[in-house]
Amino acid sequence: MDNEDRERLKEVRGVRIAANMSVDGLVRELRDCAFGAGRLAEAVDIYEDMLKENTTKFLGIAGAMVPAGMRNVIADMIREGYVDVVVTTGANLVHDIIEALGEHHYKIVEDVDIAVDDVWLREHGRDRIYDVIVHDDAFARLEDFLRGVFDKLARKAENKRYSITELLKEIGENITDNDSILRCAVARGVPVFCPAIADSMIGLHAWIYKQMRPLKVDVFDDMKELISLFCDAERTGAIILGGGVPKNFIFQSALVAPAREDGREGFDYAIQISTNTPEDGSLSGATLEEAKSWGKVGSNAKAVTVYCDATIALPIIMAAVHERVDRK
Repeated sequence: MDNEDRERLKEVRGVRIAANMSVDGLVRELRDCAFGAGRLAEAVDIYEDMLKENTTKFLGIAGAMVPAGMRNVIADMIREGYVDVVVTTGANLVHDIIEALGEHHYKIVEDVDIAVDDVWLREHGRDRIYDVIVHDDAFARLEDFLRGVFDKLARKAENKRYSITELLKEIGENITDNDSILRCAVARGVPVFCPAIADSMIGLHAWIYKQMRPLKVDVFDDMKELISLFCDAERTGAIILGGGVPKNFIFQSALVAPAREDGREGFDYAIQISTNTPEDGSLSGATLEEAKSWGKVGSNAKAVTVYCDATIALPIIMAAVHERVDRK
């Protein structure tokens, strides 16, 4: 190997698995691997660096993370200070509330492609999210709960205008389940943004309610708060699960931020976990390197995309990071 190779290349070394190996021990073994294994290990190192620095950490949640069983992982990330800002889809909040109301999600235990008759599910009041089932009764309870929250807001101040973040805080304050993402966010003072809330059952029921009683929500008010969080931060980091609207909503905050005194622009750290690839031009598949061309991610940022199902990668990353933090 010549000098140029020594600077640009690193030897791939096989993983050694030991009995009773910790999650972090396994991740450290993956550092000298390539492909997804090496990227997963790099993501843990970057997350650890975020926690060492005074970093404002933005979490973007797309996809059906709550129905798949990631609710407690995300709630713990908020509760234990691993994230400072949450941007999510409305669907994840809907399913978070459903769980908080005592309803549940059920996994189909047979081969989904063979066993599922979706017409039968429809006729029997069951809704499917890949291999997860939710009963219609859960959505009926959700509707009753939201109507009760909206009634409280109307009695409190009929003409008050809410941002989406303020509305979600009010909803979270009416939840008693300590494992709820929204409830944990309220308890920790972590703002929850949901820029596409209309694209969810929360948005649908808010619209229905507005046909009968006043409910004023300004969908643009959140922009100032999100941009201020970015601008006021000493350093910024993003953990993006999937992509879509939450990813862009987080990253676009960097586009209007004034230049820092040291010339840095964009996010200082970024971890993206996605199964999408960039060839179709989708935002979910867009690389973090591409984001540098927009100034959304800094030119010298520590960044990695882990090509993996987020329901696999996120628990492993968080378990390893937990071990490192606990040791210190």
